[in-house]
Amino acid sequence: MDLESSLDVLKGVGEKTRLTFAKAGIGNLSELLGYYPRAYERFEKPVAIRTLTEGEVAAVEAQLTDSIATRHVRGLSISTAMCSDGSDLLALTWFNMPYLKNAIRAGIPYVFRGRVKMRGQRLLIEQPAVFRVEQYVRMEDALLPVYPLVKGLTGNMIQKAVRQVVMAKSLLREYMPREIRETYQLAEYNFAATQIHFPENEHALMLARRRLVFDEFFFFLLQLRFLKSRREVAQSSHQIHPSRMAEKLLQSLPYELTNAQKKVWTEIERELQGNTVMARLIQGDVGSGKTIVAILALLSVAEEGYQGALMAPTEVLARQHYESLTGLIRENGFPLEVVLLTGSMTARQKREAYEKIESGEASIVVGTHALIQQKVTYKNLALVITDEQHRFGVRQREMLAQKGDAPHTIVMSATPIPRTLAVILYGDLDISVIDEMPANRLPVKSCVVDTKFRGKSYEQIWKEVEKGHQAYVICPMVEESEVSEETENVVEYTEKLRDVLPPGVVVEYLHGKMKPSEKNEIMERFLKNEIQVLVSTTVVEVGVNVPNATVMLIENSERFGLAQLHQLRGRVGRGDAQSYCIFMHTLDGKQIRQRLDILCKSNDGFEIANRDMQLRGPGDLFGVRQSGMLDFVLADIYSDAEVLQKANEAVGALLKKDPELALPEHEDLRNHYEHLVRQQSDQLNL
Repeated sequence: MDLESSLDVLKGVGEKTRLTFAKAGIGNLSELLGYYPRAYERFEKPVAIRTLTEGEVAAVEAQLTDSIATRHVRGLSISTAMCSDGSDLLALTWFNMPYLKNAIRAGIPYVFRGRVKMRGQRLLIEQPAVFRVEQYVRMEDALLPVYPLVKGLTGNMIQKAVRQVVMAKSLLREYMPREIRETYQLAEYNFAATQIHFPENEHALMLARRRLVFDEFFFFLLQLRFLKSRREVAQSSHQIHPSRMAEKLLQSLPYELTNAQKKVWTEIERELQGNTVMARLIQGDVGSGKTIVAILALLSVAEEGYQGALMAPTEVLARQHYESLTGLIRENGFPLEVVLLTGSMTARQKREAYEKIESGEASIVVGTHALIQQKVTYKNLALVITDEQHRFGVRQREMLAQKGDAPHTIVMSATPIPRTLAVILYGDLDISVIDEMPANRLPVKSCVVDTKFRGKSYEQIWKEVEKGHQAYVICPMVEESEVSEETENVVEYTEKLRDVLPPGVVVEYLHGKMKPSEKNEIMERFLKNEIQVLVSTTVVEVGVNVPNATVMLIENSERFGLAQLHQLRGRVGRGDAQSYCIFMHTLDGKQIRQRLDILCKSNDGFEIANRDMQLRGPGDLFGVRQSGMLDFVLADIYSDAEVLQKANEAVGALLKKDPELALPEHEDLRNHYEHLVRQQSDQLNL
């Protein structure tokens, strides 16, 4: 059994099961091992009903006092029962599980486990898991993995498959040099790969996670160092003169650049005119005006007859950049052609775009990662810009740069990363910060509330819609199959809002699993105010610009990192009307409230990121990850900041000793690194 083997080498995995795993991005044994749990459940000893408190997850050993009663309400099956542990009563409710009526019998002891709620004066557990007593005893105090799921894929299926791989001992040979493992006290790889899925205890899990997080950072930074070393020797063959087009655009804008924008544009202009290849990060808060600086740079290279490329992480954002650029070029009469290239375009549209790019007819190319596909040939690419860099891996950025002859590079990021970490994570780039907001921007008014204020939140949405404005509602989940009891999902939530809001209000949903054409259509309608309320997952986090949107309600806000919440908030407050953001939390607790209150006290993304890092600290294993941050799977740059710094130190020492990883003792490390780079390329369909 080889780690590159297909899943069908495993017992119980046939064609149908293999295709179900493929929907989750799991095609071979290596990808299966790397499909880490998103959380762990601890099954603690059952407690007496009288000790239960609202909000906790608990187990009770009890018997039903009577048979389960089932009723139907608007197509929903609701099963209810009372249970007793001999001294107190507890209510139980299940939704759409009518079969339990015959499966659970009164008078027999079971263990019921779930989150405790209060209905009037009575304690209740909704949707409790049910175990036989002897079954639960075997699970007590164990840490059981909870995996991210797709339709048709269960946690049990993943556990069974992973267990076979682990028991077969067909894991990787250790590739990390002993010296590094001993210096940084890292667990052996096979131990880590096993314990991350099936931890013996919390200490073993912490050791496993630390090793795998270290590896993620280590190979990311290794790739970054190799990229930097190649750039440092590159001389620019694209020296650009001061741009008349850029100057004309600046004169025609209905606003003046902020001092921070002017400073960054001066730095970029100077480097474009220099002899060395520019590699610069523009870091700025959401709405600080990074895009206009990027457009000035694109005009500068296009005016000289070169090409510029702007790569965005989503089709929605790419299309918005394209329309913004073409509008500015048309209004100013510039003789330039902008071409859009995305994955959802027809074969004919792509072919026409390829021809214009190769001939040089296209001065500026805007698109998604379709820009780096093999079929795309640039005539004279002089400038590469990647937007929302935290959504791209180093490999994607590098591959776009390789499409030209040492082109200048600009990376834009609205992700608020403390400077101490940014210097490491963007180690191959010079950093410019736009730390000033446009003068006409009113700070977004924010509040943190619990679910008791949901009705008032809907009233605020309706009040803004009545004024002609629009609203976002953000949910962390997509569909029912993925939903735990505490989380809202976009599909069901949309139906709920349609019932609550007046009939004339158009409510639609948007999520990452929709086809690109569907997402584009929804966003186009939202931009035109044909949709007043958009219920969405965090797909709107990246760059959607709807100045008419003035209110955002974020459900289950405790499930997001503060930096991500701040970015989401940045989708409103982009016009001249006062905007509002409501952070609603389902789970209660002093720490949750303390974290979220930071967002009410500050609109400064960098201050928020620093506070988040201080509050959470290293080793916050069960804390919230910053979703999608720099393509890390386990690693979180905030709570794992200390490991990031150690990995950076280790990479520096390694390359000082062996710059090309050519020594015999580094052969396994070099092979593993090259394997990861090939894997990245394969995932990009190259």
